[in-house]
Amino acid sequence: MLKFIKHHMDTIGGIGIYPVISFVIFFSVFIIALLYVWRVSRTHIDHMSALPLAEGRLSNETPDHAHQ
Repeated sequence: MLKFIKHHMDTIGGIGIYPVISFVIFFSVFIIALLYVWRVSRTHIDHMSALPLAEGRLSNETPDHAHQ
């Protein structure tokens, strides 16, 4: 099966550029994510990490009273 696919892929002109494009896109997204994590402040990270736990404390109503 792989030989069948590989044979047809070799016959397509300019197919060699697709792995390069894929690598460049992956590497760019990785570098952007790395720069974001590196530049974001520690207080923002702490705030975002506490959001799922602090849902009831941030609003005036607790999740128990929200559906009544």
